[in-house]
Amino acid sequence: MTTQTGYSICSICDIGCQLRTESEDGRVTRIIAHDNPLLAKNICFKGVAAPSIHNAPDRLRVPLKRVGERGENRWQEISYEQAMDEIAERLKKVVSEYGPEGMAVSTSGWNTQTTQAADRRFMNLLGAPNWISGVSLCAGNTAAINRLTYGWFPMGDFQNTNCIVLFGHNPKKHSWTPIYNMIEAARARGAKVIVLDPRVSEQAEVADVHLRLRSGTDAAMCLGWLKVIFDEGLHDKKFVAKWCTGFDELKARVDEYPLERVSAITGVDQALIVEAARLYATADGAIIPWTPITDMQISSTSAIRLHSILRAVTGNLDVVGGETLGGFNPDMIPESELALHDVLSDEQKAKQLGYEKHPAYTYRVAEMLKAPTEKVWGYPYADIVMGCHMANPSEVFRAMAYEDPYPIKAFFALGNNALMSYPNQHQIHKAMLNQDLIVAHELFMTPTAMMADYVLPGDAFSERNHIADTWSWTTRLGLSQKLAEPPEQASNSYQFWRDLAVRFGFEEWFPWSTHDEVLDYRLSRSGRSFSDFEAQGFMEIPPVRYRKYRKTGFATPSGKVELSSSVLGDLGFDPLPYFRPGPATSEEFPYLVFNGVREDPFFQTGQRNIKELRDRCPVPRIFMHPDDAKREALTDGEWIELQTAYGAVSAELSVQPNMKTGHVRVPHGWWYPEATDTETLAGAFLSSDAVLCSDDDELLDYEQGVPHFKGFPGRVVKTIKPEAIGAA
Repeated sequence: MTTQTGYSICSICDIGCQLRTESEDGRVTRIIAHDNPLLAKNICFKGVAAPSIHNAPDRLRVPLKRVGERGENRWQEISYEQAMDEIAERLKKVVSEYGPEGMAVSTSGWNTQTTQAADRRFMNLLGAPNWISGVSLCAGNTAAINRLTYGWFPMGDFQNTNCIVLFGHNPKKHSWTPIYNMIEAARARGAKVIVLDPRVSEQAEVADVHLRLRSGTDAAMCLGWLKVIFDEGLHDKKFVAKWCTGFDELKARVDEYPLERVSAITGVDQALIVEAARLYATADGAIIPWTPITDMQISSTSAIRLHSILRAVTGNLDVVGGETLGGFNPDMIPESELALHDVLSDEQKAKQLGYEKHPAYTYRVAEMLKAPTEKVWGYPYADIVMGCHMANPSEVFRAMAYEDPYPIKAFFALGNNALMSYPNQHQIHKAMLNQDLIVAHELFMTPTAMMADYVLPGDAFSERNHIADTWSWTTRLGLSQKLAEPPEQASNSYQFWRDLAVRFGFEEWFPWSTHDEVLDYRLSRSGRSFSDFEAQGFMEIPPVRYRKYRKTGFATPSGKVELSSSVLGDLGFDPLPYFRPGPATSEEFPYLVFNGVREDPFFQTGQRNIKELRDRCPVPRIFMHPDDAKREALTDGEWIELQTAYGAVSAELSVQPNMKTGHVRVPHGWWYPEATDTETLAGAFLSSDAVLCSDDDELLDYEQGVPHFKGFPGRVVKTIKPEAIGAA
């Protein structure tokens, strides 16, 4: 028996904890905590369940070709080579008839981990601009919007900060575990924590200040904070005078939001707003960590920009205890270079869907920031967290469904259950039914994979080498070692794209025949190979340099922090942040619904088929306040249907005093693998929150085109539990 123990970067969720994996005879047997005491606490029950996931009996192990109607889930087993040959031929036919823009890709780097930008490289060589990802709703779009203010996406200095502000973010022991542990450590040494959340969340329960704002009013709250900070002179006047543009314009906009107005919008008492703003502004080092909540609102661009503005005007940008601008790691070639964004022609970039209407994270803005990005960071394209060169998902699915402004007829989904991962699931389903070719690359047969023509099995994190670089969000490099063998006909995502590229005649652009060769190439910038890196330790973190802007300026058109964004102004948008109210409740739909809330055992739509995780959360639960439940004559534990003007979901009611009255919380990503043979697409339309929210233009953020997931009207009625629902 051959036993091994090594380091792994877990890819079961998006946080990328470094753990240790044990294996026997090429099969992962156990996940254990890190042997470094600083990292040992970064382990959750999702990571511990990796052996059950990687060795699951229902894991995909051979390529499949559809033989029934689309979505019928009838398949023929074929070889990997046959699958790739046929996929290439069918994609060539689509490109010949519709042009390269007739192809779209949806993927999640958090899940695939090892693509090494081969998807973008292939697409850019082909001339295909329509790449989308869940990061358009989560972190990637945040990175793109932060660049508008100061040219990079910062990371909070948790180790030295004295104040942490959580806008709806609720890191817990088994969800965003490293962030939870860093918050706990900061709190233990005396750092203050401010939480803004309609619920009394786990973080809110122990916060120094908790502001129970109405869902979707983050931007208004930030404007209120700035009103306090400016009126009381709490901003860093020297930094603002020397390194910021647009202060007078911003102050005039902030003056439009007196505390009376902000209190009325948010539902938070004025005195509490003042207390929180003062605590943040006067702290010796304060951070506003990334949050998915502001990523998904009708005022998302303004709310994200306001976070960046608060960091800047309070002197918390690129300083000890504040938020650092890392740049590219100098020892490893970034994926931004591997992607060959410069190869895609201006003509094809302009065809990217969203380029005209919602350009904030598309190639349109990326081109506007090329020169300052190269000047400050050394390379013109900075695709931080994969989120700065994307098409708009809603525009892509409309083109797939209705062929407007042009047809998209080939759709690839890798490590991404796309059907359930974006707003307006009914439209996505219609879009998939209108495709000539759908390819899925997955570990399990998801509802999206059921819609495909070809399903190819992927590998898992224990089955490959990797160096995690956080997609340039930080400069940290983490080691992940191959300790188990993937199924014989499985492929990693780099291999998939490279093999497709060879069939399109792009082999000279993919000189690395294996994923390990790509790792060697990326490390060649520091004169090393993967073996060298592996021998030197488990992680590298270059020394942090603060206030780098003093030598380089900021990577914006002005070279300064742009409180009034020249990019947004040049695009015809309001260059200043603002608050835009979401859709109002009514007698018909009296509750504010917020969705996308994470449940500890699962990441997004995954893991419902893993018994040890599903047992922790057997069914989806909708949260309501006791007063609201009483008003509706509902009792805890019964099944209800949550209805909006666009769709409905069924779930078990959980009556919780920690909810804010008038609000309803619905979880994200529910489907039922146990109902694969009895329900259409394994019950993908029974409880999925993606059916509830519209992506009509009037309900989208103007600049990005993201939907308003945090506070849209809904109602609840009694129902019965669907018969098909059991347990994994």
